Amino acid sequence: MTDEERRATRERLAARRGLETTVYGPAEDSELLVEAAVELVGPTDLVLEVGTGSGHVAAAVVRETEATVYASDINPHACEQAGARGLETVRATLTRGFRPGVFDWVLFNPPYLPAPEKSWGDWMSAALTAGTDGMAVIDPFLAGVSEVLRADGEVLMVASSLTGLASVEETARKVGFDVVTATSDRFPFERLDVLRLGNNQEA
Repeated sequence: MTDEERRATRERLAARRGLETTVYGPAEDSELLVEAAVELVGPTDLVLEVGTGSGHVAAAVVRETEATVYASDINPHACEQAGARGLETVRATLTRGFRPGVFDWVLFNPPYLPAPEKSWGDWMSAALTAGTDGMAVIDPFLAGVSEVLRADGEVLMVASSLTGLASVEETARKVGFDVVTATSDRFPFERLDVLRLGNNQEA
């Protein structure tokens, strides 16, 4: 990460922290995940959104696709906000505690920003930063998510160039996923991809 990228990351974190210190609200990465999900999820699908935050993505998928969506988050404040949207909400760490082999789709906008300096230690910091390489949450998620997927189930996950898109894709392939990019966009100092992870996919 260059000095300019680190500065942009710090400014982005500072702006988020100033607006909200407990729950991650919808931003450009959220909208990109919504865009991918509503194109791919069907009305009979069973969907889990991990790290739902405010519930914005899960609510949009319910509204646009009529799929059955469960929202989960480790943050109790996020569960409260998502529940207030009428979502079926579970407090959980990643995919732990869910029945194996049941979901058609798992959606995840993970904490992915490398922490160039000591994090603030609040819920917003936990929602945004993920260790010095940005992989501290992505790694365990990818290692465990296949357990809750149906045999033909798939994952839609946001990945950032600030983490390293190649690193995320390599990790996903190492645990057995095929990887294609569902959608992508560029922003100042950052490219965001929504990765589609699964088996027997058409590129």
